[in-house]
Amino acid sequence: MWGVLAAIALTPSPPVLVPQLVGSAAAEVAAFRDAAIAAAAALPDRWVVVGVGPEAAVVGPHVRGTFAGYGVDVPVTLAPEVPDTVSALPLCALIAGWLRVHANPAATAEVRVYARGLAAGTAVAEGRALRAEIDAAGAPIGVLVVADGADTLTPPAPGGYDPEAAAVQQMLDDALARGDADALTRLPDSIVGRVAYQVLAGLSGPGPAAAAEAVRGAPYGVGYFVGTWTP
Repeated sequence: MWGVLAAIALTPSPPVLVPQLVGSAAAEVAAFRDAAIAAAAALPDRWVVVGVGPEAAVVGPHVRGTFAGYGVDVPVTLAPEVPDTVSALPLCALIAGWLRVHANPAATAEVRVYARGLAAGTAVAEGRALRAEIDAAGAPIGVLVVADGADTLTPPAPGGYDPEAAAVQQMLDDALARGDADALTRLPDSIVGRVAYQVLAGLSGPGPAAAAEAVRGAPYGVGYFVGTWTP
């Protein structure tokens, strides 16, 4: 039996999605949190997570992590049954683990972390290679893309304020909403999750059969988009 890319879910990566980390401010991102859980719930029981980090890594499913480094010890796991030992996980893996617990506790997730400095062409090629790997697998697989947009959309934003960022963010959001894989290959470095989105472009080939936007916005000056692509 050949594997099949069954579904793609798109979610941002901020720790503020986790209610325990933000307290009363959790209401500000409730729409993003609920939409992210719903998007992840549409994936089959086997996930491949695409994210970015300082360097490339593969995080296998049988690990346990915690958001303690972000202020509160909120445990997460990437599979239903894992050892008690807590590992240091990149943020994209922590978010994926948290979504897994809330969206589909039976799911198993493997995280592919791509170096954030990867050139666009290389990222697209990595996406094509990942698609070939998925196609050769023996079960339906869902891909969860965990990535943020621009982090310079308002004066208090973590990346500072860039008045040109809003137009770039709108281009990204529109591309994700309509399934425009080609537009993703031209994203600038100012998009925090550029590499993950370009891996998505390679993974999805010419683009998805359908794309759906759940919610977009920038509540903390960082571009967040939640949606789904149907291969």
